[in-house]
Amino acid sequence: MNDILPQLEQLIEKLLDKNQQLKSEVDELKAQVGKLVDENETLQLEILESEEKQKDTSTALSSLLAKLQRVD
Repeated sequence: MNDILPQLEQLIEKLLDKNQQLKSEVDELKAQVGKLVDENETLQLEILESEEKQKDTSTALSSLLAKLQRVD
């Protein structure tokens, strides 16, 4: 019995240390997820802007082509 108590205390201490380590890792992962979500939102906005610019360019080119075809 005298040997068991110190072993249990040691195991509990190791578990508490491991728990703290895992909590720290979870916090780091949450921070990374937050950054990735922000980056994703930024990229999505950039894609939407790019698509809008592409649409505007396509419209302008179609208009120019129509004008050129009328000249012929």
